[in-house]
Amino acid sequence: MHFDSSTLIPVLPEIFILTMVCLIMIIDLFLDESQRQTTYLLTQISLAVTIFITLLVSSPETQVVFDGSYIRDPMSDGLKVFICIISMVAFVYSKEYLLKHDQFRGDFFVLGLFAILGMMVMVSSASFLSIYLGLELLSLSLYAMVAFDRDSKTGSEAAMKYFMLGAIASGMLLYGISMIYGATGHIGFSEVASAVATSGTDNTVLVFGLVFLVIGLAFKLGAVPFHMWMPDVYHGAPTPVAMFIGSAPKLAAFALAIRMLVDGLEGLHADWQGMLIILAVLSMALGNVVAIAQTNIKRMLAYSTISHVGFIMLGILAGTNEGYISSMFYAITYGIMAVCSFGIIIAFSRKGFEADQLDDYKGLHERSPWFALMMLFVMFSMAGVPPTVGFFAKLFVLDAVISVGLTNIALIAVFFSIIGVFYYIRIIKLMYFDKPVDDTPFEASIDTKVVLSVNGTSLLILGLFPASLLSICTAAFG
Repeated sequence: MHFDSSTLIPVLPEIFILTMVCLIMIIDLFLDESQRQTTYLLTQISLAVTIFITLLVSSPETQVVFDGSYIRDPMSDGLKVFICIISMVAFVYSKEYLLKHDQFRGDFFVLGLFAILGMMVMVSSASFLSIYLGLELLSLSLYAMVAFDRDSKTGSEAAMKYFMLGAIASGMLLYGISMIYGATGHIGFSEVASAVATSGTDNTVLVFGLVFLVIGLAFKLGAVPFHMWMPDVYHGAPTPVAMFIGSAPKLAAFALAIRMLVDGLEGLHADWQGMLIILAVLSMALGNVVAIAQTNIKRMLAYSTISHVGFIMLGILAGTNEGYISSMFYAITYGIMAVCSFGIIIAFSRKGFEADQLDDYKGLHERSPWFALMMLFVMFSMAGVPPTVGFFAKLFVLDAVISVGLTNIALIAVFFSIIGVFYYIRIIKLMYFDKPVDDTPFEASIDTKVVLSVNGTSLLILGLFPASLLSICTAAFG
C-alpha cells in the first residue's frame, strides 16, 4: 500500500499538539517547584501555535484522509480554534487557582492538553471508531483531572461517580455502534449514511443502535435524565477542573452529535428528532427549576449547564442548516460564558476559601465594581438578556425551531428560560443590593484581571456585533 505524506497535512494540528504534550511531560519531570511556570508557558504556546496551524491548513473544501476515518472541513477548523482559545483562557484562570491553593503541578496542564487532543480528534472524526477513540481520550483525562486534589474527599467521590457513570455511557455508545455496524456493515459515517439511504429506515436493529448512541451522547452533553454526574462533579472537582469540563468539551459534544446524527444517520432524522425533543424539554425544565434551589454557585452553574444543553439540542433537532448553525453559535457562546463565570469564582477564591456559596457574592459591587460588572455581563448573557450575546444565541435557536414548525417546543423553551432568569438575577441582586459579608480585598494577578476583563466584555461586544461569530458558524455549514 502506497503512503502519501500529503495526507498528513490536514492532521498537522493533532500531530503538533501530541508532540508538544509528550515534550512538555518530559520537560516537566526535570523542573522543580520554582520552575513550574515553564510548563504553563509551554502549554499556552502550544495552544497558540495549534490555532495558527489549524488556520494555516484550513480551506473551504472538505478533505477526508486515513481511509475515511478523519475529516477536515470548515466546521472542524472553527471548532478546533474555539476549543483552543477557550482552553487557553481556562488555563490562565487555572494558574491563578493552583498557585493560591499550592497545587501548581505540571500534570494538570498535561492532562488538559490530552483532553484537548481528544476533543480535536472527536471534532474531525469521519467514522464511529475514530470518534470513540477521541471520546475516550477526553473522558480518561477528565476523570483524572476531577481527582486532581488528592486530599479532597469530595473530589475523589466525584471522580468515582464520574468514572462509573462514564464507563456505563461509553459501553452504551459502543453497543449502539456495534448494532449500527451489524445493520449496515460499515463504521464510516458516509458509508453508513449511504447504507441507511439504500436499506430504508424500517430496520429495527438500526433504530435500536440509534437509541444507544443517543444515550451515550446525552450523557456526554449532560442532558436529563443522564445528568446525574454533573452537579456532583462540578461541586466536588477543583474549580478550574469544573470550569474546564463545563466549557470546551461542550463544543466537542456538539461535534459528536453532528458527526454521528447528521453526517452518519441523517436518514433516521425522524427517529432521533423525537428522542432529542424529549431530552431537550426535560433538560430545560429540570435544569432551570432545580437551579433555583441551589445555594452553591458551582451546583447552580451545573444545573444551568443542563438547561443550556437543552437549547443546543433544540438547534440540532431542527434538522436544517439554520438549526445546525444556531446550535454551533450557542455552543461557542456557552463555552465563553461558562469559562468567564468560573473565572470570576476563581478570582475571588483564596486558600481555605472557595467563594462557591451564593452569599459570598453579597456586596461584590462595593468590593470590586469592575468585576461585579463582568459577573453582571455573564449572568445577563446566560439569562438571554439583550444586548448580550446570550440573547442572540437563544433567538437564533428559537428561530430555527419555529421555521420547521415546532412552535410548541419553542414556547416551552421560552417559558423555562423565563424561569431561569430568576436565579441569574438573584446573583445580580446579591452583588448590587446586599451588604458584603467578607471585606477581604480582592487579589488576583494582572494576567487574570486582563483576561477576565476581555472575557466579560466580549459577551457584550459579541452581542452588539453577532455577525462576526455567526459568519464563522455559517461558513461551517455552507
